[in-house]
Amino acid sequence: MGSSFRKTIRAFFAMMLVLAGIAVSSAAQAQGSPEKRIALVVGNAAYQTAALPTSANDAGLIAQTLQAAGFDVIGARDLDQNGLRDAMRDFLTKANASGPNTVVFVYLAGYGVQYQGDNYFVPVDAQIANATDVPLQAVRMGDFTKSLAALNNRGSIVVLDAARANPFVQSNQPLASGLALVEPDANQLIAFNAAPGTVAPQEPGPYGSYAHALAEMIRAGGLSLGDVFDRTRLRVSDLTKGAQISWDASKFNNDFTFFDRGPNAPAAQLSSYDSAAIRTKAIREFNERDAYFAALDRDTMEGYEDFLAAYPHDAMAKRVRAIIAARREAITWRETWAADTPEAYWSYLRRYPRGPHVWDARRRLEHFEAALEPPQSFTVIEYDVPPPPPPEIVYVERRDLYFDDSDFGYAPPPPVVFLAPPPPDFVVLAPPQYSDDIYVLPAPVFVPVQDWVEPPRNVAPPQNDIIFNNIHNTVVNNNTTVNENGAAPAAPAAPGLTTGQKLGAAAVIAGAGAAALHVALPPSVQKKAAVQQKQNPAPAARTAPATGPAVAPSVLPQGGNAAHALPGASGQPLPPAGKLPSNQAAPQAKPAQPPQAAPNAAQNPAVAPQPAQPAANAKARAIPGSTGQPLPPVGSAPAAKGQNQIAPAPQTAPSVQRNTAVGTPKPNVRAQTVKPPAPAAVAKVPAKPAAVNKPPVSNQPPVAAAPPRQANPPAAQPKPAPRVAAQPKAPPAPKPQAQPRPQPQPQAQPRPQPQPQAQPRPQPQPRVMQQQVRPTPAPQKPPAAQPQKPPPKKPCGAPGQPACK
Repeated sequence: MGSSFRKTIRAFFAMMLVLAGIAVSSAAQAQGSPEKRIALVVGNAAYQTAALPTSANDAGLIAQTLQAAGFDVIGARDLDQNGLRDAMRDFLTKANASGPNTVVFVYLAGYGVQYQGDNYFVPVDAQIANATDVPLQAVRMGDFTKSLAALNNRGSIVVLDAARANPFVQSNQPLASGLALVEPDANQLIAFNAAPGTVAPQEPGPYGSYAHALAEMIRAGGLSLGDVFDRTRLRVSDLTKGAQISWDASKFNNDFTFFDRGPNAPAAQLSSYDSAAIRTKAIREFNERDAYFAALDRDTMEGYEDFLAAYPHDAMAKRVRAIIAARREAITWRETWAADTPEAYWSYLRRYPRGPHVWDARRRLEHFEAALEPPQSFTVIEYDVPPPPPPEIVYVERRDLYFDDSDFGYAPPPPVVFLAPPPPDFVVLAPPQYSDDIYVLPAPVFVPVQDWVEPPRNVAPPQNDIIFNNIHNTVVNNNTTVNENGAAPAAPAAPGLTTGQKLGAAAVIAGAGAAALHVALPPSVQKKAAVQQKQNPAPAARTAPATGPAVAPSVLPQGGNAAHALPGASGQPLPPAGKLPSNQAAPQAKPAQPPQAAPNAAQNPAVAPQPAQPAANAKARAIPGSTGQPLPPVGSAPAAKGQNQIAPAPQTAPSVQRNTAVGTPKPNVRAQTVKPPAPAAVAKVPAKPAAVNKPPVSNQPPVAAAPPRQANPPAAQPKPAPRVAAQPKAPPAPKPQAQPRPQPQPQAQPRPQPQPQAQPRPQPQPRVMQQQVRPTPAPQKPPAAQPQKPPPKKPCGAPGQPACK
């Protein structure tokens, strides 16, 4: 019993050791597993109230920069309220499924407003006429950031590039300007393009100063997350000459770098200070020029107040005083909103009776059913900042607080000790190529990072991340592939690029098109875009290459189908060589109906059929003579399918042409007018029977004859001539006409019985036109129509014969 108990104890402890080892190995494996990076980027520019010139481009630039840093980026532009909420929901689902080793980055560019202590991002379709419309028309960022903080991941970074003078709520109860001061959640960083309570000036583009500076600092290797945003603030001040001052607050505890610094990196450009002394040295120990940048680098109330205490008469003193005024008011309102009592709002109104949050305070007092003005006595809240001195009041009473006023003085460039000059290739950025794809972010030309900047280590990049795989190469947004050895021609450089971008030796994607360089849409937005493209395919039709009108095979003249008038009928000119008349609406002739095409064509020339294109229909043939070729003799053309073939007559000498109706050869001169003989008379035939052509007799009802043409002498092109219809008894022909386009002649009429002796009125004809035959079955041809038999002699007294004796 004792031995079995001891064995059980040993087995239990052995099992516990195994489980402990598994747990330790799992933790070590999780700690050494690659880091995942995901990002959501939105750029709203096409606002219905007032469009923004740079926010969509800014989002495209940040998205491309994050792709280079190994982020799996989804994003979109110009989202309405439903699209914005759905995109955020998709991203939260993706972040929740990414696991604990995930770093989240969110960048939103557009209009942002603050309302009752919260910040809202405005969709493009928002209609905000009153302050109370903000919660209904915009998306509250506090809810989104709290949802991100609740995820089990390595941390989240939320950037609002939205502090702009908003065009909403222009009533007598306006919204407070800029964005509200907020506190980040655990392991989170929140950044604004302009300090709380201030707005960024409008910029023409192609990119905003904040996005430009942030992209530059992300691409710098070896910088911690805090250093990236501190240097971004200095660069924004440099680009705008002090007109814009960005802001960030961080509780991000994990180590994080966007890119690594290689061993060949240059030494830090420091003069009399080192990196540690810049943050720890007292402001008064800097000279006047460096003291301002030391305070701006720290961006704290204490640092700014130390600068005013040390250099109250410096050129930057007014600017620093305005920064302190805006920050003091933002802190006061933040603590007032956190207390959320009538005494707190009365305390704010006593400090700032005409401050930017007066109407927010009164709306909350109405909610508590309290007096709108501070009473004589109440418990005043003790704030963390003292009341504002009188010189600060003038700044907080402004409708919108900018720093581009010349009264503040223009800030000089920062010294190298605080911020190195930007890379030459990243000073002027070319605008992105325009894309009319719905919701798709613009894709700029990627500028290579420095040679000593390396991809982040221990990061699992997403699949097919072209930018990440080519961080040292120029990636041009087209289908051209260029390698470093020059195996393929380099893609054309976009305007504004410098030589430092290595356009001559750019290693671009292998076999990937321009679509691979664009940021993927969120799933819900992608579905919405597909539905809209199906409902409104007009943009795709406009971008398609222009093509000629399609030719339907059913309306092409094939064989001997005379249901459609030939070109040149009714006095119309023949089409020039290589050009086809357009007619897609010509009705198709029915085989069982009598021929009606000739009269219709005469009345409405627009229904004339098109000649066949060679590649459109193998059976379709061009109209004889339409391209300047000589007309074939009668009967030489193959009949259409299902039509009785007519044996072609033997060819005559080139100098002889035939009349289509009579078959009499004529010399190669201009045709003479011949009076038609009486029905009983038969024209003489030439001596050679072999040269006689069969009359146009078939087993079908007669159809319109081919249009007569003038003679085609050497070095002369065929001229248009009218169609002549075959008649059983034709009246005397008019005098010869020398005009190339005579008036239309009477059209062909159907006759019940074929008359072989019927002859049309001869007109000036250049060459013989092949007779078109309708494929409709008809009675058999009569035996009397035999043109090969010698015709009987004409009796005396006939036209053109001597009188009878």
